[in-house]
Order: sequence, then C-alpha cells, then structure tokens
Amino acid sequence: MAATGPRNLITDVAGILVGQAEDCDGITGTTVVLTEQPAVAAVDVRGGAPGSRETELLAPEALVDRVDAVVLSGGSAFGLDAAAGVMDWLAEVGRGFAVGSTMRSAAVRVPIVPAAIPFELAFPGRRTWIGEPPYRALGRAAVIAAAKDFALGNAGAGLGAAAGRLKGGMGSASSRLAGGATVGAIVAVNSWGAAVRPDCGRFWAADLAQASEIDPQPAIPETAFDPEDLSGCGAVVPAANTTIAVVATDAALDKPG
Repeated sequence: MAATGPRNLITDVAGILVGQAEDCDGITGTTVVLTEQPAVAAVDVRGGAPGSRETELLAPEALVDRVDAVVLSGGSAFGLDAAAGVMDWLAEVGRGFAVGSTMRSAAVRVPIVPAAIPFELAFPGRRTWIGEPPYRALGRAAVIAAAKDFALGNAGAGLGAAAGRLKGGMGSASSRLAGGATVGAIVAVNSWGAAVRPDCGRFWAADLAQASEIDPQPAIPETAFDPEDLSGCGAVVPAANTTIAVVATDAALDKPG
C-alpha cells in the first residue's frame, strides 16, 4: 500500500494550498484550491444536475491550459459566484491569463478559476441570507486564508453537506507512489446512499483506509449480508446529489493526461 504524505492532505502535493470560509447561519461555505503557480488542469463532469463555471475551458481542445485556482462551494447555483471573489483577489495580486496585449497597451490578466457546487440549500436549520448572497465574499475570504493546513469535516464547501442519512463534509488524503510522485485529493461529499453497512454500522471504506485514518470500526457480522438492503439510505431522488472533488499530482501531465 502506498504511504500517505506528511499531512495526508491534498496540500502534500507541492504548490497546492487550500483555504476555506463559512457562513454558519446559512450552514454553507466555500473551499478554494489555490495553485501557487498556474497549473495544468482537466475536468470530468457526470450526473444529472451538474453545476459548474468555466469547466469548458478545461477540455483538451480549449485554448487555456492552466488554472490559477479551483473553487468548490456550497449554495447550489448561488455558490458559483464564489469564483468571482477569488478572481478579484487573484487579479489584485497580478495572477491570470494574459489577453489583449498590443503595441500601445499591456495585456489584461484574467484569472482562470473553474468552480463546481453541490446542493445543500435544504439542510435543516439553515437561515436564508437577506440581500446579496454571501458567496463572493466567502470566495475572497477563502483564497486569502489559503495555506498548507486546513480543516476537514464541517468546513468550507462541506459545512452543509450530507452523506445519505449521515452528515457529510470535506475530506482529503494523499499518497506517495512508488515512482516518486505524490497524488492528493479533496472532496466535498454530499452523496446519496449510505457511508456505513446497514447490518453493523461499519464504514464501507474501513478496509481501504490507511492506518490511523479512521477510528476503530465494528466487526463484520458472520451472517450473510443482504446486498439489496437499502435501509440505511435516504429517499431516492434521481439526479439530485453531487460529490465534487479536486485531484492533484506533481507528476508531469498535459490536459489529456
């Protein structure tokens, strides 16, 4: 089994920082993956109700081949505005794709900030904001806070997330591969289904975890498991749940790779 990085976070990949900000009354938040230098990026979008911004730029045939940051935000379609707050800050510090250079004027820099969102506006107990939605301000606050260490669980884009009938949230991990490359991931889990077995409450992922990554789990019962037991799942709403993630590596890859 590959070893984890020193933090077991996506920030074990060189050049990656993460910042987060929350609106606790609205039970929502934003997570920003900031690249210290423009980074090659590509995208994979699936499912029946995706919400995204600028992801078309990441197609292999598109002109722009590098991004300055990636935003994962709560708030459904409202949350896409978090990318604008990130762009504001990046423009202020001189980051972005250079366009419009002429003999008479310098190029304008346009920060490239793809974004994706889950739906968590129905989370119990949340208060609807009054006036302007908070996401542009959350995006700016999150990118300013970007660092190597960051919170997991009820933080950033995972603050209002659910995983079936359990609370969802932010997760992150990293692995150092035998060839020397590091791979890291950060995920906002807002999924349907069940994170635990209905017959014993054991995490489905328990046998895939690294040492000390999760708490000790219940033993697997000796009785046979019914694979059609969906008692641990919530009501089925087709195309209604979203899990969004960023995977990063220091391996040398182009967009198709």
